[in-house]
Amino acid sequence: MNRHVANMEKGCAMSQAKMEAIISLCKRRGFIYQGSDVYGGLSGTWDYGPLGVQLKRNIMNLWWRRFVDERDDMYGVDAAILMNQKVWQASGHVDTFVDPLCEDMVNHRRYRTDHILKDNGVDVDGMTMEQMDAVIAEKGIKSPDGNLLSKSRTFNMMFKTHVGATESEDSISYLRPETAQGIFTNFKNVVDSFYPNLPFGIAQQGKAFRNEIAPRDFVFRSREFEQMEIEYFIDPANWQAEFEKWRELGHQWCEALGLPQDKVHELEVPEADRAHYSKRTIDFEFDYPIGREEMFGLAYRTDFDLMNIQRASGKSMEYTVKGTNTKFVPHVIEPSFGVERALMAVLSGAYCEDEQNGEKRVYLALPEHLAPVKFAVSPLLKNKPELVEKARDVYAALAKANPGRVMWDDNGNIGKRYRRQDEIGTPHCVVIDFQTLEDDTVTVRERDTTEQRRVDVSKLV
Repeated sequence: MNRHVANMEKGCAMSQAKMEAIISLCKRRGFIYQGSDVYGGLSGTWDYGPLGVQLKRNIMNLWWRRFVDERDDMYGVDAAILMNQKVWQASGHVDTFVDPLCEDMVNHRRYRTDHILKDNGVDVDGMTMEQMDAVIAEKGIKSPDGNLLSKSRTFNMMFKTHVGATESEDSISYLRPETAQGIFTNFKNVVDSFYPNLPFGIAQQGKAFRNEIAPRDFVFRSREFEQMEIEYFIDPANWQAEFEKWRELGHQWCEALGLPQDKVHELEVPEADRAHYSKRTIDFEFDYPIGREEMFGLAYRTDFDLMNIQRASGKSMEYTVKGTNTKFVPHVIEPSFGVERALMAVLSGAYCEDEQNGEKRVYLALPEHLAPVKFAVSPLLKNKPELVEKARDVYAALAKANPGRVMWDDNGNIGKRYRRQDEIGTPHCVVIDFQTLEDDTVTVRERDTTEQRRVDVSKLV
Protein backbone atom coordinates (compact mmCIF):
# COMPACT_ATOMS: atom_id res chain seq x y z
CA MET A 1 0.00 0.00 0.00
CA ASN A 2 1.51 3.36 -1.01
CA ARG A 3 1.86 6.22 1.46
CA HIS A 4 -0.84 8.36 -0.22
CA VAL A 5 -3.49 5.64 0.06
CA ALA A 6 -2.44 4.88 3.63
CA ASN A 7 -2.74 8.55 4.59
CA MET A 8 -6.17 8.78 2.96
CA GLU A 9 -7.38 5.73 4.87
CA LYS A 10 -5.93 7.14 8.09
CA GLY A 11 -7.70 10.46 7.46
CA CYS A 12 -11.02 8.69 6.80
CA ALA A 13 -10.66 6.65 9.99
CA MET A 14 -9.93 9.80 12.00
CA SER A 15 -12.93 11.60 10.48
CA GLN A 16 -15.18 8.63 11.24
CA ALA A 17 -13.91 8.54 14.81
CA LYS A 18 -14.60 12.26 15.20
CA MET A 19 -18.12 11.86 13.83
CA GLU A 20 -18.81 9.00 16.23
CA ALA A 21 -17.43 11.07 19.11
CA ILE A 22 -19.72 14.02 18.23
CA ILE A 23 -22.77 11.75 17.97
CA SER A 24 -21.94 10.17 21.32
CA LEU A 25 -21.49 13.57 22.97
CA CYS A 26 -24.79 14.80 21.51
CA LYS A 27 -26.74 11.92 23.03
CA ARG A 28 -24.82 11.83 26.33
CA ARG A 29 -25.17 15.54 27.03
CA GLY A 30 -28.70 16.11 25.79
CA PHE A 31 -28.22 17.72 22.40
CA ILE A 32 -29.75 15.19 19.98
CA TYR A 33 -31.52 11.85 20.45
CA GLN A 34 -32.72 9.27 17.95
CA GLY A 35 -36.39 9.88 17.11
CA SER A 36 -38.78 7.43 18.84
CA ASP A 37 -35.73 5.93 20.56
CA VAL A 38 -37.68 4.17 23.31
CA TYR A 39 -39.53 2.18 20.60
CA GLY A 40 -36.43 1.27 18.64
CA GLY A 41 -36.23 4.52 16.68
CA LEU A 42 -37.50 5.72 13.31
CA SER A 43 -34.88 6.07 10.61
CA GLY A 44 -34.17 9.60 9.44
CA THR A 45 -35.81 11.33 12.41
CA TRP A 46 -34.13 13.09 15.33
CA ASP A 47 -35.30 14.65 18.57
CA TYR A 48 -33.55 17.68 20.02
CA GLY A 49 -32.92 17.65 23.74
CA PRO A 50 -32.68 20.67 26.07
CA LEU A 51 -29.25 21.76 24.84
CA GLY A 52 -29.88 20.87 21.21
CA VAL A 53 -33.07 22.88 20.96
CA GLN A 54 -31.34 25.89 22.52
CA LEU A 55 -28.42 25.65 20.08
CA LYS A 56 -30.88 25.30 17.20
CA ARG A 57 -32.85 28.33 18.34
CA ASN A 58 -29.68 30.37 18.78
CA ILE A 59 -28.72 29.63 15.17
CA MET A 60 -32.20 30.38 13.85
CA ASN A 61 -32.55 33.55 15.92
CA LEU A 62 -29.15 34.75 14.72
CA TRP A 63 -30.20 34.15 11.11
CA TRP A 64 -33.53 35.94 11.55
CA ARG A 65 -31.88 38.88 13.26
CA ARG A 66 -29.18 39.29 10.57
CA PHE A 67 -31.32 38.70 7.51
CA VAL A 68 -34.73 40.02 8.57
CA ASP A 69 -34.78 42.20 11.68
CA GLU A 70 -31.68 44.24 10.79
CA ARG A 71 -32.80 44.91 7.19
CA ASP A 72 -35.48 47.24 5.88
CA ASP A 73 -35.94 45.31 2.63
CA MET A 74 -37.02 41.99 4.12
CA TYR A 75 -40.47 40.68 5.07
CA GLY A 76 -41.09 37.57 7.13
CA VAL A 77 -43.86 35.01 6.56
CA ASP A 78 -44.87 31.70 8.09
CA ALA A 79 -46.74 29.71 5.46
CA ALA A 80 -48.77 26.56 6.10
CA ILE A 81 -47.03 23.20 5.82
CA LEU A 82 -50.01 21.70 3.97
CA MET A 83 -50.71 23.46 0.68
CA ASN A 84 -53.05 23.06 -2.27
CA GLN A 85 -51.75 20.27 -4.51
CA LYS A 86 -51.72 22.76 -7.41
CA VAL A 87 -48.72 24.42 -5.77
CA TRP A 88 -46.62 21.31 -6.24
CA GLN A 89 -47.97 20.58 -9.69
CA ALA A 90 -47.12 24.07 -10.91
CA SER A 91 -43.66 24.04 -9.29
CA GLY A 92 -42.78 20.76 -10.99
CA HIS A 93 -42.32 18.82 -7.75
CA VAL A 94 -44.99 16.23 -8.58
CA ASP A 95 -43.17 15.27 -11.78
CA THR A 96 -39.51 16.02 -11.08
CA PHE A 97 -38.80 15.90 -7.34
CA VAL A 98 -37.24 12.46 -7.61
CA ASP A 99 -34.12 10.52 -6.68
CA PRO A 100 -32.70 7.41 -8.40
CA LEU A 101 -33.55 4.26 -6.42
CA CYS A 102 -32.01 0.82 -6.77
CA GLU A 103 -32.72 -2.35 -4.86
CA ASP A 104 -30.73 -5.26 -3.45
CA MET A 105 -31.94 -8.22 -5.54
CA VAL A 106 -31.72 -10.64 -2.58
CA ASN A 107 -32.96 -8.85 0.54
CA HIS A 108 -34.77 -6.03 -1.33
CA ARG A 109 -33.19 -3.24 0.68
CA ARG A 110 -33.37 0.04 -1.21
CA TYR A 111 -30.63 2.56 -1.80
CA ARG A 112 -30.02 5.80 -3.62
CA THR A 113 -28.04 4.88 -6.70
CA ASP A 114 -25.86 7.99 -6.52
CA HIS A 115 -24.98 7.18 -2.89
CA ILE A 116 -23.97 3.63 -3.83
CA LEU A 117 -21.65 5.02 -6.51
CA LYS A 118 -20.26 7.73 -4.26
CA ASP A 119 -19.47 5.17 -1.56
CA ASN A 120 -17.51 3.26 -4.21
CA GLY A 121 -15.41 6.25 -5.17
CA VAL A 122 -17.35 7.27 -8.30
CA ASP A 123 -17.97 10.95 -9.10
CA VAL A 124 -21.65 11.06 -10.14
CA ASP A 125 -21.90 14.78 -10.93
CA GLY A 126 -23.76 15.25 -14.20
CA MET A 127 -24.66 11.56 -14.61
CA THR A 128 -28.08 10.47 -15.77
CA MET A 129 -29.78 7.53 -14.10
CA GLU A 130 -28.98 5.36 -17.10
CA GLN A 131 -25.30 6.32 -16.94
CA MET A 132 -25.18 5.45 -13.24
CA ASP A 133 -26.64 2.01 -13.98
CA ALA A 134 -24.04 1.52 -16.71
CA VAL A 135 -21.18 2.30 -14.30
CA ILE A 136 -22.59 -0.15 -11.74
CA ALA A 137 -22.69 -2.88 -14.39
CA GLU A 138 -19.24 -2.03 -15.79
CA LYS A 139 -17.51 -2.00 -12.38
CA GLY A 140 -19.52 -4.86 -10.93
CA ILE A 141 -20.62 -2.76 -7.96
CA LYS A 142 -22.72 -4.67 -5.44
CA SER A 143 -25.03 -3.67 -2.62
CA PRO A 144 -23.54 -3.09 0.88
CA ASP A 145 -24.54 -6.71 1.59
CA GLY A 146 -22.63 -7.97 -1.45
CA ASN A 147 -25.64 -8.71 -3.67
CA LEU A 148 -26.57 -7.68 -7.22
CA LEU A 149 -28.43 -4.41 -7.64
CA SER A 150 -31.55 -3.80 -9.73
CA LYS A 151 -31.86 -1.23 -12.47
CA SER A 152 -32.64 2.20 -11.07
CA ARG A 153 -36.03 3.84 -11.08
CA THR A 154 -37.24 7.25 -10.01
CA PHE A 155 -38.69 7.77 -6.57
CA ASN A 156 -40.70 10.86 -5.61
CA MET A 157 -39.55 12.09 -2.21
CA MET A 158 -42.69 14.01 -1.22
CA PHE A 159 -44.82 12.64 1.60
CA LYS A 160 -48.34 12.29 0.21
CA THR A 161 -51.41 12.69 2.42
CA HIS A 162 -55.10 13.53 2.15
CA VAL A 163 -56.95 16.55 3.49
CA GLY A 164 -60.52 16.09 4.67
CA ALA A 165 -62.77 13.19 5.60
CA THR A 166 -62.58 11.35 2.27
CA GLU A 167 -59.67 10.22 0.13
CA SER A 168 -59.80 11.13 -3.55
CA GLU A 169 -57.65 12.73 -6.21
CA ASP A 170 -59.00 16.13 -5.16
CA SER A 171 -58.05 15.61 -1.49
CA ILE A 172 -54.38 14.88 -2.18
CA SER A 173 -51.87 17.13 -0.46
CA TYR A 174 -48.20 16.84 0.45
CA LEU A 175 -46.00 17.68 3.39
CA ARG A 176 -43.93 20.46 1.89
CA PRO A 177 -40.47 19.35 0.71
CA GLU A 178 -39.19 22.94 0.87
CA THR A 179 -40.32 26.25 2.36
CA ALA A 180 -39.71 28.28 -0.82
CA GLN A 181 -43.11 27.68 -2.43
CA GLY A 182 -44.88 29.14 0.61
CA ILE A 183 -42.92 32.32 -0.08
CA PHE A 184 -43.74 32.40 -3.79
CA THR A 185 -47.45 31.85 -3.21
CA ASN A 186 -47.44 34.83 -0.84
CA PHE A 187 -45.54 37.17 -3.17
CA LYS A 188 -48.68 38.94 -4.39
CA ASN A 189 -50.10 39.12 -0.85
CA VAL A 190 -46.99 40.89 0.45
CA VAL A 191 -46.86 43.25 -2.54
CA ASP A 192 -50.53 44.16 -2.16
CA SER A 193 -50.18 44.68 1.61
CA PHE A 194 -46.88 46.58 1.73
CA TYR A 195 -45.98 47.59 -1.86
CA PRO A 196 -42.24 47.40 -1.18
CA ASN A 197 -39.58 48.88 -3.43
CA LEU A 198 -37.50 46.54 -5.54
CA PRO A 199 -35.30 44.80 -4.61
CA PHE A 200 -36.93 43.21 -1.59
CA GLY A 201 -37.02 39.80 0.02
CA ILE A 202 -39.46 37.47 1.74
CA ALA A 203 -38.00 35.18 4.38
CA GLN A 204 -39.27 32.08 6.11
CA GLN A 205 -38.10 29.52 8.62
CA GLY A 206 -39.89 26.24 9.08
CA LYS A 207 -40.16 22.48 8.77
CA ALA A 208 -39.74 20.61 5.51
CA PHE A 209 -40.15 16.90 4.83
CA ARG A 210 -38.51 14.55 2.35
CA ASN A 211 -39.01 10.81 2.18
CA GLU A 212 -35.30 10.10 1.75
CA ILE A 213 -34.55 6.66 0.36
CA ALA A 214 -31.52 6.26 2.60
CA PRO A 215 -31.19 8.92 5.30
CA ARG A 216 -27.69 8.91 6.74
CA ASP A 217 -24.81 10.87 8.22
CA PHE A 218 -26.53 11.79 11.47
CA VAL A 219 -28.70 14.93 11.06
CA PHE A 220 -27.11 15.86 7.73
CA ARG A 221 -29.67 13.95 5.66
CA SER A 222 -32.96 13.27 7.40
CA ARG A 223 -36.64 12.99 6.57
CA GLU A 224 -37.74 15.96 8.69
CA PHE A 225 -35.67 19.12 8.94
CA GLU A 226 -35.77 22.91 9.23
CA GLN A 227 -35.03 25.40 6.50
CA MET A 228 -34.23 29.10 6.52
CA GLU A 229 -34.96 30.50 3.07
CA ILE A 230 -35.13 33.86 1.34
CA GLU A 231 -36.57 34.70 -2.03
CA TYR A 232 -35.09 38.04 -3.02
CA PHE A 233 -37.07 39.73 -5.80
CA ILE A 234 -35.06 41.83 -8.22
CA ASP A 235 -35.00 43.62 -11.55
CA PRO A 236 -33.41 41.05 -13.91
CA ALA A 237 -31.09 43.75 -15.27
CA ASN A 238 -29.33 43.80 -11.89
CA TRP A 239 -29.17 40.09 -11.11
CA GLN A 240 -25.39 39.70 -11.28
CA ALA A 241 -24.69 42.55 -8.86
CA GLU A 242 -27.36 41.33 -6.44
CA PHE A 243 -26.04 37.78 -6.68
CA GLU A 244 -22.55 38.95 -5.67
CA LYS A 245 -23.99 40.81 -2.66
CA TRP A 246 -25.65 37.63 -1.43
CA ARG A 247 -22.49 35.66 -2.14
CA GLU A 248 -20.58 37.91 0.25
CA LEU A 249 -23.41 37.69 2.80
CA GLY A 250 -23.03 33.91 2.64
CA HIS A 251 -19.41 34.16 3.76
CA GLN A 252 -20.37 36.62 6.50
CA TRP A 253 -22.93 34.10 7.74
CA CYS A 254 -20.23 31.43 8.00
CA GLU A 255 -18.12 33.86 10.05
CA ALA A 256 -21.09 34.58 12.33
CA LEU A 257 -21.39 30.83 12.96
CA GLY A 258 -17.75 30.79 14.04
CA LEU A 259 -16.79 28.26 11.37
CA PRO A 260 -13.11 27.78 10.51
CA GLN A 261 -12.77 29.66 7.23
CA ASP A 262 -10.33 27.13 5.78
CA LYS A 263 -13.13 24.56 5.97
CA VAL A 264 -15.63 26.66 3.98
CA HIS A 265 -15.55 26.34 0.18
CA GLU A 266 -17.49 27.55 -2.83
CA LEU A 267 -18.60 25.17 -5.55
CA GLU A 268 -19.73 26.75 -8.80
CA VAL A 269 -22.35 24.22 -9.88
CA PRO A 270 -22.04 23.36 -13.58
CA GLU A 271 -25.09 23.72 -15.81
CA ALA A 272 -25.63 19.97 -16.09
CA ASP A 273 -25.95 19.66 -12.31
CA ARG A 274 -28.06 22.76 -11.60
CA ALA A 275 -31.74 22.57 -10.81
CA HIS A 276 -33.87 23.12 -13.89
CA TYR A 277 -34.99 26.54 -12.63
CA SER A 278 -31.49 27.88 -11.93
CA LYS A 279 -29.34 30.01 -14.23
CA ARG A 280 -26.50 30.08 -11.70
CA THR A 281 -25.91 28.20 -8.45
CA ILE A 282 -23.12 28.32 -5.89
CA ASP A 283 -23.01 25.69 -3.16
CA PHE A 284 -21.28 26.72 0.04
CA GLU A 285 -19.60 23.54 1.22
CA PHE A 286 -18.07 22.61 4.55
CA ASP A 287 -15.46 20.03 5.49
CA TYR A 288 -17.60 17.87 7.75
CA PRO A 289 -16.21 14.71 9.36
CA ILE A 290 -18.29 12.86 6.72
CA GLY A 291 -16.44 14.75 3.96
CA ARG A 292 -16.91 17.97 2.02
CA GLU A 293 -20.66 18.48 1.61
CA GLU A 294 -23.12 21.27 0.83
CA MET A 295 -24.05 23.41 3.84
CA PHE A 296 -26.25 25.95 2.00
CA GLY A 297 -26.86 27.18 -1.51
CA LEU A 298 -27.26 30.38 -3.50
CA ALA A 299 -29.29 30.20 -6.72
CA TYR A 300 -30.51 32.60 -9.38
CA ARG A 301 -33.98 31.18 -10.06
CA THR A 302 -34.90 33.78 -12.77
CA ASP A 303 -38.70 34.26 -13.04
CA PHE A 304 -39.35 30.51 -13.19
CA ASP A 305 -41.53 30.21 -10.11
CA LEU A 306 -43.61 33.37 -10.44
CA MET A 307 -44.28 32.67 -14.12
CA ASN A 308 -45.40 29.13 -13.26
CA ILE A 309 -47.80 30.53 -10.67
CA GLN A 310 -49.08 33.11 -13.14
CA ARG A 311 -49.76 30.45 -15.79
CA ALA A 312 -51.31 27.96 -13.38
CA SER A 313 -53.47 30.39 -11.40
CA GLY A 314 -54.35 32.91 -14.10
CA LYS A 315 -53.37 35.74 -11.70
CA SER A 316 -50.79 38.33 -12.64
CA MET A 317 -47.46 38.21 -10.79
CA GLU A 318 -46.27 41.43 -12.34
CA TYR A 319 -44.73 44.17 -10.23
CA THR A 320 -45.36 47.81 -11.12
CA VAL A 321 -42.37 50.07 -10.50
CA LYS A 322 -43.47 52.98 -8.31
CA GLY A 323 -44.11 56.23 -10.15
CA THR A 324 -44.01 54.54 -13.58
CA ASN A 325 -46.07 52.33 -15.82
CA THR A 326 -43.24 49.81 -16.02
CA LYS A 327 -44.42 46.30 -15.23
CA PHE A 328 -42.56 42.99 -15.20
CA VAL A 329 -42.41 39.71 -13.35
CA PRO A 330 -39.45 40.02 -10.95
CA HIS A 331 -36.59 37.58 -11.01
CA VAL A 332 -35.40 35.85 -7.87
CA ILE A 333 -32.16 35.19 -6.05
CA GLU A 334 -32.51 32.45 -3.44
CA PRO A 335 -30.18 31.92 -0.50
CA SER A 336 -31.33 28.64 1.05
CA PHE A 337 -30.02 27.44 4.41
CA GLY A 338 -30.53 24.17 6.23
CA VAL A 339 -30.67 24.54 10.02
CA GLU A 340 -29.43 21.03 10.78
CA ARG A 341 -26.55 21.33 8.35
CA ALA A 342 -25.53 24.61 9.97
CA LEU A 343 -25.82 23.01 13.41
CA MET A 344 -23.73 20.02 12.33
CA ALA A 345 -21.09 22.36 10.90
CA VAL A 346 -21.03 24.35 14.14
CA LEU A 347 -20.63 21.19 16.24
CA SER A 348 -17.96 19.79 13.91
CA GLY A 349 -15.98 23.04 13.89
CA ALA A 350 -16.26 23.45 17.67
CA TYR A 351 -15.35 19.89 18.72
CA CYS A 352 -11.93 19.90 20.38
CA GLU A 353 -9.74 17.56 22.38
CA ASP A 354 -6.72 18.43 24.48
CA GLU A 355 -4.93 17.30 27.62
CA GLN A 356 -5.32 18.88 31.05
CA ASN A 357 -3.35 17.64 34.04
CA GLY A 358 -2.43 14.46 32.20
CA GLU A 359 -6.03 13.65 31.27
CA LYS A 360 -7.86 13.90 27.95
CA ARG A 361 -10.35 16.75 27.84
CA VAL A 362 -13.23 17.10 25.35
CA TYR A 363 -14.79 20.51 24.86
CA LEU A 364 -16.98 22.40 22.41
CA ALA A 365 -15.38 25.74 21.52
CA LEU A 366 -18.75 27.25 20.60
CA PRO A 367 -19.01 30.98 19.96
CA GLU A 368 -20.48 32.59 23.06
CA HIS A 369 -23.52 33.90 21.17
CA LEU A 370 -24.40 30.35 20.04
CA ALA A 371 -23.54 28.31 23.13
CA PRO A 372 -26.72 26.83 24.69
CA VAL A 373 -25.40 27.70 28.15
CA LYS A 374 -23.48 30.94 28.62
CA PHE A 375 -22.90 30.67 32.39
CA ALA A 376 -22.88 27.68 34.71
CA VAL A 377 -23.26 28.71 38.36
CA SER A 378 -22.00 26.50 41.20
CA PRO A 379 -21.49 26.74 44.95
CA LEU A 380 -18.01 25.45 45.75
CA LEU A 381 -19.54 23.12 48.32
CA LYS A 382 -23.21 22.16 48.11
CA ASN A 383 -23.36 21.19 51.80
CA LYS A 384 -22.65 24.76 52.92
CA PRO A 385 -26.00 26.62 53.11
CA GLU A 386 -24.38 30.05 53.06
CA LEU A 387 -22.59 29.26 49.78
CA VAL A 388 -25.72 27.73 48.24
CA GLU A 389 -27.84 30.74 49.18
CA LYS A 390 -25.34 33.19 47.69
CA ALA A 391 -24.96 31.03 44.57
CA ARG A 392 -28.74 31.02 44.11
CA ASP A 393 -28.75 34.83 44.25
CA VAL A 394 -26.01 35.03 41.60
CA TYR A 395 -27.83 32.43 39.48
CA ALA A 396 -31.09 34.40 39.63
CA ALA A 397 -29.39 37.63 38.60
CA LEU A 398 -27.56 36.02 35.68
CA ALA A 399 -30.67 34.11 34.55
CA LYS A 400 -32.68 37.34 34.46
CA ALA A 401 -30.03 38.99 32.28
CA ASN A 402 -29.51 35.88 30.09
CA PRO A 403 -32.88 34.08 29.90
CA GLY A 404 -32.62 30.39 29.12
CA ARG A 405 -28.82 30.40 29.00
CA VAL A 406 -27.75 29.94 32.63
CA MET A 407 -27.38 26.52 34.25
CA TRP A 408 -27.28 25.55 37.92
CA ASP A 409 -24.65 22.87 38.49
CA ASP A 410 -23.78 21.41 41.91
CA ASN A 411 -23.42 17.76 40.88
CA GLY A 412 -20.05 16.20 41.75
CA ASN A 413 -16.80 17.88 42.65
CA ILE A 414 -15.71 21.09 40.96
CA GLY A 415 -13.39 19.29 38.53
CA LYS A 416 -16.20 17.07 37.26
CA ARG A 417 -18.44 20.11 36.85
CA TYR A 418 -15.80 21.84 34.74
CA ARG A 419 -15.43 18.78 32.50
CA ARG A 420 -19.18 18.48 32.06
CA GLN A 421 -19.57 22.15 31.18
CA ASP A 422 -16.62 21.96 28.78
CA GLU A 423 -18.35 19.15 26.90
CA ILE A 424 -21.55 21.16 26.41
CA GLY A 425 -19.60 24.25 25.37
CA THR A 426 -20.28 26.58 28.32
CA PRO A 427 -17.86 29.54 28.02
CA HIS A 428 -17.92 30.60 31.67
CA CYS A 429 -18.18 28.62 34.91
CA VAL A 430 -19.01 30.84 37.88
CA VAL A 431 -18.07 29.45 41.30
CA ILE A 432 -19.24 30.96 44.56
CA ASP A 433 -16.73 30.33 47.34
CA PHE A 434 -16.02 31.66 50.83
CA GLN A 435 -14.23 34.73 49.46
CA THR A 436 -17.48 35.64 47.68
CA LEU A 437 -19.14 36.06 51.06
CA GLU A 438 -16.44 38.56 52.04
CA ASP A 439 -15.97 40.75 48.96
CA ASP A 440 -18.75 39.80 46.48
CA THR A 441 -16.31 38.43 43.93
CA VAL A 442 -16.57 35.03 42.26
CA THR A 443 -14.20 32.66 40.51
CA VAL A 444 -14.81 32.62 36.76
CA ARG A 445 -13.22 29.70 34.95
CA GLU A 446 -12.88 30.06 31.16
CA ARG A 447 -13.64 27.10 28.91
CA ASP A 448 -11.04 27.50 26.17
CA THR A 449 -8.02 28.38 28.32
CA THR A 450 -9.12 26.80 31.65
CA GLU A 451 -7.82 29.98 33.28
CA GLN A 452 -9.49 31.24 36.47
CA ARG A 453 -9.94 34.83 37.59
CA ARG A 454 -11.75 36.81 40.26
CA VAL A 455 -14.61 38.94 38.99
CA ASP A 456 -16.98 41.24 40.87
CA VAL A 457 -20.53 39.86 40.73
CA SER A 458 -21.89 43.19 39.49
CA LYS A 459 -19.65 42.99 36.39
CA LEU A 460 -21.07 39.60 35.40
CA VAL A 461 -24.69 40.74 35.19
